[in-house]
Amino acid sequence: MEVIQRSADELQTALVSKRQDLVKLYSKYTNEEKRFLEEGLHPGPSHIFQAITVLSDSDWIPAHPEKSQDFESFYRDPNRMTPNANHNTIYIQPIGSIGVAGFQTDQYVEWLRGYCQAFFYGLSVKLLPTVSVADTGCAFRVNSNSHNLQILTGDLLQFLGKQKPEDAFCIVGITMIDLYPKDSWNFVFGQASLNRGIGVFSFARYDDNFYSRNYAGRLQTQLQPKPGHYSVFDGYYTPPITSTLLLRSCKKLETYNCCLQTMTHEIGHMFGIKHCQWLSCVMQGSNHLEESDRRPLDFCPICLRKLQALLHWMEEDQSPAAACSSVPKPTEAFQTSKLWLYRCLDVLLKQNG
Repeated sequence: MEVIQRSADELQTALVSKRQDLVKLYSKYTNEEKRFLEEGLHPGPSHIFQAITVLSDSDWIPAHPEKSQDFESFYRDPNRMTPNANHNTIYIQPIGSIGVAGFQTDQYVEWLRGYCQAFFYGLSVKLLPTVSVADTGCAFRVNSNSHNLQILTGDLLQFLGKQKPEDAFCIVGITMIDLYPKDSWNFVFGQASLNRGIGVFSFARYDDNFYSRNYAGRLQTQLQPKPGHYSVFDGYYTPPITSTLLLRSCKKLETYNCCLQTMTHEIGHMFGIKHCQWLSCVMQGSNHLEESDRRPLDFCPICLRKLQALLHWMEEDQSPAAACSSVPKPTEAFQTSKLWLYRCLDVLLKQNG
C-alpha cells in the first residue's frame, strides 16, 4: 500500500496557481469558501479530505502514468468544453429496460437525474424518453465468455450524436445492457467522445452478481442472433435496483485504455477536468470495480465542489413527500458520503459562527 502525500505548498499551487490573474480570481471567493477549499491542503484520516491510497500495481495511477492537471492547466486548456447560454443542459438518454419495467424504472432514472442536477448545480438536467435497442439500430452480439448480450458502443455514439438537442452541453446514454467497443474486445464499461459531448455507459457490471456463474443475465441456450433481430432483447434480464447499484451509477468506473465512466465522473471530463492525482476524489481513474468503490462521491478542492444540493438529494427519501412513494430511494450505501457532507457543513458553519 502507498499513500500519495502531497506537500501543502504543492497543493496550494495546484489549487490557486502562481499566475497573478488566477490568484486574483481566487481572491474573489468568500473567506468561508477559501477556508473550506484550503482544508484540502492538510489531508489526513481525521480531516475532511484524504490523500490518495494506492493498494496495488493494478490501480489506475501506477498502471496509467499521467501528468497532474492543476487549476492553471485546466483554466488554460483551449479544448475544454464550457457551458454557455445556448448550451447549458445535460441530457440523459436511457437505452433499453432499466430495472423492473414500470414505475420503479422511471423512479431509478429520476434519482440519477436528480443526483446529476445536484452535482452540477446551475445546469439543467433533463431525461429523454427511453428508447429500445432496436431504435438505436446498433449492432449486438452474445459474449463468448459471459454468455450475455452486448451492444456496440460506436453505433450508440452515432445514434446519440443524431439525438443530441441543440441546447445540450452533453448527452449521456445509460443502459443496463453490457457493452463492447469492437469485436476483439471482451467488454467495455462505456465509451465517450468528449469534444462532441457524447457518451454511453453500461451499469450492467455494477450488479454484485454479474461475475457469478449464477448471474441471471447469462443466456441459458447458445444463441447466434442475426443482425437486426432485436427481439432477443425482449424481456432480457436487468439487475434489481439496489443502494449499491445506485451509488455506483452515480459515481464512475473506468477500464483500461478507454474513456468511460458513469455520470458525474464522465461529465466532469466533458468540462475538461482530467484524472485527479492530488487527493481522494471522484475524478480519479479506476482500473477495476474494487478501486472505484474506494473513491468518494465528491470532488476534492482542486477539482471543485458541491455540498448542500447533494445532501438535500440524499435526504429527500426521508421527507414526508417521499414517504408517500411506493419505492423509497435506496440511499443506504450513501451513508459515508452523507456523513462527509455533514462534516463539510460543520466547517462552514463554524467559520460563520
